[in-house]
Amino acid sequence: MSPSFVFDPPSDEEIELSEHEEDEDEDEADSGSESESEEEEEEEEEEGNTEARVSKKKTQSPWDFAKYTESVAEEHARRSTTSVDEKISKALKQRSAPLLAAPDHSSDSEPDEREDYRLEEEDEEDGNDDDNKSFFAPSEGTSFHADSFLQLNLSRPLLRACEALGYAKPTPIQAACIPLALTGRDICGSAITGSGKTAAFALPTLERLLFRPKRMRAIRVLILTPTRELAVQVHSMIEKLAQFTDIRCCLVVGGLSTKVQEAALRSMPDIVVATPGRMIDHLRNSMSVDLDDLAVLILDEADRLLELGFNAEIQELVRLCPKKRQTMLFSATMTEEVDELIKLSLSKPLRLSADPSTKRPATLTEEVVRIRRMREVNQEAVLLAMCTKTFTSKVIIFSGTKQAAHRLKIIFGLSGLKAAELHGNLTQAQRLEALEQFRKQQVDFLVATDVAARGLDIIGVQTVINFACPRDLTSYVHRVGRTARAGREGYAVTFVTDNDRSLLKAIAKRAGSKLKSCIVARIVAEQSILKWSNIIEQMEDQIAEVLQEEREEMALRKAEMEATKAENMIAHKDEIFSRPKRTWFVTEKEKKLAAKAAKASMDKNKSSGREVISAEQAEDLRMKEKRKREREKNLPRKKRRKLEAAREMLEDEEQDDKQVEAKGENKKEKGGMSLVDLAYRRAKAVKAVKKALDSGKIVQKNKKKSNNAPRKTSSRTEEMRELFQTDMKDKKTKRRGVGGGKKSKSSFKSKSRYKRK
Repeated sequence: MSPSFVFDPPSDEEIELSEHEEDEDEDEADSGSESESEEEEEEEEEEGNTEARVSKKKTQSPWDFAKYTESVAEEHARRSTTSVDEKISKALKQRSAPLLAAPDHSSDSEPDEREDYRLEEEDEEDGNDDDNKSFFAPSEGTSFHADSFLQLNLSRPLLRACEALGYAKPTPIQAACIPLALTGRDICGSAITGSGKTAAFALPTLERLLFRPKRMRAIRVLILTPTRELAVQVHSMIEKLAQFTDIRCCLVVGGLSTKVQEAALRSMPDIVVATPGRMIDHLRNSMSVDLDDLAVLILDEADRLLELGFNAEIQELVRLCPKKRQTMLFSATMTEEVDELIKLSLSKPLRLSADPSTKRPATLTEEVVRIRRMREVNQEAVLLAMCTKTFTSKVIIFSGTKQAAHRLKIIFGLSGLKAAELHGNLTQAQRLEALEQFRKQQVDFLVATDVAARGLDIIGVQTVINFACPRDLTSYVHRVGRTARAGREGYAVTFVTDNDRSLLKAIAKRAGSKLKSCIVARIVAEQSILKWSNIIEQMEDQIAEVLQEEREEMALRKAEMEATKAENMIAHKDEIFSRPKRTWFVTEKEKKLAAKAAKASMDKNKSSGREVISAEQAEDLRMKEKRKREREKNLPRKKRRKLEAAREMLEDEEQDDKQVEAKGENKKEKGGMSLVDLAYRRAKAVKAVKKALDSGKIVQKNKKKSNNAPRKTSSRTEEMRELFQTDMKDKKTKRRGVGGGKKSKSSFKSKSRYKRK
């Protein structure tokens, strides 16, 4: 039976381009028309007719972030605050004179130079996977190829949804995973970014739910994701795939209304897409919510979920799930270690790796911009020079910290560039609004932290710029995976300072020879850097004004919240105290102990010289040192000398404190015994010596005792010794004729030695 639909190349997201998008992407349209003409020559006329008929039909977009929360304008009106864009426009209106060397994009005729970026050759370590292979079930015979979704034994409602979304041919991970997941096997799936892993676990799960007992409502599928935005995306995707079925899906993430989520969970939806923390909160504190009938547990971006930040929550959720269940783990960077998988009680899982030879798409072009030590101050100017001349639209910029991302957003706005920001300091409404603006191409740049590095599939992202160099290979793979998805071309540009060269070398070593050979160095024109550096220097006052206004608004908002809280406590005191206290699976004491253990491990790493810090911490330290150096340069000579003297004094005090602590520990080790026990032991030792002297066994002990006699001891110990000596003398008169036998000092440690023979 021939398939009833044929589509364009596969993707997680296919939407019909609008007219202005088609004008911008004329080259892509020309290449697409050439490929279509070649296919028409090879295929029959009937298939060509079906393809033309389907191409005219509009396809749906699986992502819709706007419907999950209130609009940002309503939120600002409710909070009596203003957005950053309003503050930036206000600052632009108040600008008295135009900036010197105003940006004129047409004048930047000097092109950027490109050259090969060579890394030092290092020996690559061969991984040993023998221990891991024994844990996983053999996956020989698994097919990674399918001509259509009809061959995967899916029901008609799901095939119809695939047709509406524009899915044509299953990707390799989908072709391998769907048939095995339908049989209920545990799966560890790994494939490159943009290969359709969401549909790979969503379609077999929906197929199994079509045959569920509909009279008994229960939560049968739980999907866990590390970030809220990824959870929203997965929920939207599942709703689109289940649009022609009666399967209900619920979203449970932080930042959204708890009451609405409680009501949705009480209605017992078939699928719950959640973040770990909020799901545990509902399971412990919401009535009539449990996972007793759970059949499928899915961990999306499993390697991130199994890290230190989510490990405890995942273990708690796994403990609450039934043992007889299907468990599936998916990620682009699945780790080789199996200890965490054993804890999750997987039963002989199948390891499916759709692209074992590489972790990055073949259509990805990777470049490096080297920032010299003298140019680190002008790193923002280098970024603006590239964004105004080379990469002008559909760009995601990854910064190291939330503060750096917010500063870049303000600089882009003051420079006349349309940009949105995405990081943890924003509310959930603002985060989803930023994604929706970037998806609809209302803004050209998305400045984000690693929150946006996992799983987000936004169509048409042309460039990813790592403004802060990623700290490891996993972070690098997921960041650059936001572009070059589903066979499209993309660019990944990484800023590398002198401090980051060793880091990039380590990433290249782990990634293999492919990354070493394909990296190209981009040299940005010096004239553009100087021009933008002067502009940013002139904008510093306006940036400071915007940040100051935000701090004032935050202080007012905090004061209003405290006042509202006090009013509610007075007005509704009885109702508030009658509510049950919300609990957590870890007590405050256990939290403190875990924090102490983590701190001790970090101190241990520091002492051993193997300190591992995140990108945010590295960025903070670098910015602090930079500001400190700039402030000290402007100080007078006397103040600088005073600072140096104060630093030396602090260092000396720290060394003295360490020495005192070391001595105190030694004293504790030596004098850890109580005073009574010490006196008791000494009394026994004195008795043993006297006994040996009376029997004539020891002759030389008298000299040693005479030498030690003038040694002074504390008055308390002398009193206790005399007390025990008199007590022992009284008992000695009663006991006579004690048996012989050579006894050492150590033999008196046990009280059984005092027994009569």
